[in-house]
Amino acid sequence: MTTAVTPKPALRLRSIDALRGLIILFMLLDHVRETFLLHRQVGDPMDVATTAPELFFSRTLAHLCAPLFVFLTGLSAFLYGEKHSGRRDVSAFLFKRGLFLVFLEFTLVSFAWTFQFPPTVIYLQVIWAIGLSMIALSVLVYLPRPVLAALGVLIVAGHNLLDGLHFGVESALHIPWAVLHDRGWIEVSDSLRLRTSYPLLPWIGVIALGYAAGPWFASTASATARRSKLWLSGLGLLGGFVLLRLLNGYGEKPWGVGATDVQTVMSFFNITKYPPSLLFISLTLGLGLLLLIALERWQERAWLKPLVIFGAAPMFFYLLHLYVLKFLYLIAVAVWGLNQGKYFGFDSVGAVWLCSAVLAVVLFPAVRWFAALKGRRRDIAWLKYL
Repeated sequence: MTTAVTPKPALRLRSIDALRGLIILFMLLDHVRETFLLHRQVGDPMDVATTAPELFFSRTLAHLCAPLFVFLTGLSAFLYGEKHSGRRDVSAFLFKRGLFLVFLEFTLVSFAWTFQFPPTVIYLQVIWAIGLSMIALSVLVYLPRPVLAALGVLIVAGHNLLDGLHFGVESALHIPWAVLHDRGWIEVSDSLRLRTSYPLLPWIGVIALGYAAGPWFASTASATARRSKLWLSGLGLLGGFVLLRLLNGYGEKPWGVGATDVQTVMSFFNITKYPPSLLFISLTLGLGLLLLIALERWQERAWLKPLVIFGAAPMFFYLLHLYVLKFLYLIAVAVWGLNQGKYFGFDSVGAVWLCSAVLAVVLFPAVRWFAALKGRRRDIAWLKYL
């Protein structure tokens, strides 16, 4: 009897999974905050004068999640094409998986947040944005790579010029514009409303840039050349962020000197996520590209393996942690009752971090099992969509 040995993923792919795993843990931290620190919610951008530094920086850390998820989705789509028959296979896969993610947002994801059936409100959030971005990319992959990259830059850099454009509910453009750029409400019926929490347009730009960066990670690409491009792009994005923030004029609420040095720093980094501004994307993608360099250098180290495993089953973890958090909240309310006003909650951000660490450890075996199943049972077609 012979034992099948699953080959190790290429080093460049391990760094991608490790980055995805890292931002999954940041996402877990943010969702624990939303579940158990409901009495200390934050806006977008945050109110620097009233938000404690530990809460501000915990929330800011989570800003990395959505841009890097979307960018890595585009990057992974290019690598998928390397293993298959090129753009036609990539386009078909992106379209089908995009539809699947939109379906999940309307069903399992929405129910996990609200536990309402039938729902009265559906929040169209990151899974919706990734799904629609994949559908858009299924068409854009046929563009020449330089054109696709230029289009991504144009959308990311230019969409803030549209910030002042709004359409009332009486306009035929209200719904498409609410989906594309203007975060708002869509009245479906007297009993159902949709909230476009993640307007789509800038995310199309981000996924296009991820796909355009794909050749840097191709199997024939030089690791040295890849790192040089990542250094140049990452530092360029961060330098552009600092320059534009100092100019204090484009696509963002102005920053200012606070009552303390910490508040001044908080004000400088207080940027807009809904929809993500040019500065938001520049900061988060710049940091993400530099993290890819570090993770590629460290990827043989044993302590990085759990991140790679988390990153190998992102959709499974997303659904799992949402339902675990919801059940924990309901159990906590049943045992201790409501407190702190109308919500049950923790007293400190430190408790949020501790709970997140414990949950990461507890959920790890299930994620490891599913990641192994996904890698072993490639004959089960639907597994590749999770």
